[in-house]
Amino acid sequence: MIAAALRHPGVAARVAPVAGLAVLCLAFGWHISIGAKTIPLNMVAEALLAYDASVFDHVVIVDLRLPRAVLAVLVGAALAVAGALMQGVTRNPLAEPGILGLLIGASFAVVLFVGVFDLASPALIPLVAALGALAAAAAVWGIATAAPGGATPLTLVLSGAAITAFLGALVTMATLLDEQTFDELRVWLTGSLAGRRGDILVWTLPWLTMGLVVALGVARQVTALAMGDETAVGLGMQVGRLKGLVLLAVVALTASAVAIAGPMGFVGLVVPHAVRLFVGQDYRLVVPWSALAGAVYLLVVDIAARLVLAPIEISTGLVTALLGAPILVWLVRARL
Repeated sequence: MIAAALRHPGVAARVAPVAGLAVLCLAFGWHISIGAKTIPLNMVAEALLAYDASVFDHVVIVDLRLPRAVLAVLVGAALAVAGALMQGVTRNPLAEPGILGLLIGASFAVVLFVGVFDLASPALIPLVAALGALAAAAAVWGIATAAPGGATPLTLVLSGAAITAFLGALVTMATLLDEQTFDELRVWLTGSLAGRRGDILVWTLPWLTMGLVVALGVARQVTALAMGDETAVGLGMQVGRLKGLVLLAVVALTASAVAIAGPMGFVGLVVPHAVRLFVGQDYRLVVPWSALAGAVYLLVVDIAARLVLAPIEISTGLVTALLGAPILVWLVRARL
């Protein structure tokens, strides 16, 4: 009876968001409970609902683990939505901020800003990351467009790989030339949520919120654009303006994620493809579900980063790469 009810569209439309939020809450609580000392979920709930500064576990939860869980949710949602938008607009199943060079562009700009010029203002880091991501995106698009056949999925991926390799080499050279200055950035460059302070949200949350709002606002038009520019024009859409808005959202989301946790590749590749298996190609569903699934995905990956080699913790970005690389290979074989 329950299965039959869930197959009814009206029931499914009401049950699915509730179930999704329940999974997010469960992953969020599990993430907070895991650490050097495992804290029971009932204690986690107690600390969040009735905080008592005299209880040591409450202090650990609220001051140390809660900010990390919140950042994982925001970074996962941002990268997943950015990847979904890029795949829809470019009609490229391999498009995502890491593969097309936006992550390394943002990271390179932050390294120059903080490490080379010694300007560590947290208020400016999201802006610097956004400019770096935008410059990298322009370079990738320019190289792909100049190639024979224009900006095809293959030329975009190859151009993104070239820009990523080039800027990655420059970042490595910078860290080797001045190891002491770049010591704090070294872990961040692998994509890590460890030790990130919650106050970084003061400067990144406006960018991230703007990106998500724009993404939700253009979701319907992206569905038409994913069918081709001619289809979108035939439906009366201003394709140039729409692509500009999508670029704004993608850059804002990518810059926010990089400013918070460094470059975490493949999140924007894995999550949207998984979401489409369940909700189809309608971006009015793909975008919000990518945000939800991306948040859950990064929470679970960050838990794995702490448990796989416990008590040693590995960077979350390394785990996303280990999980995403096989999926990339499969997509290349299946789609190109």
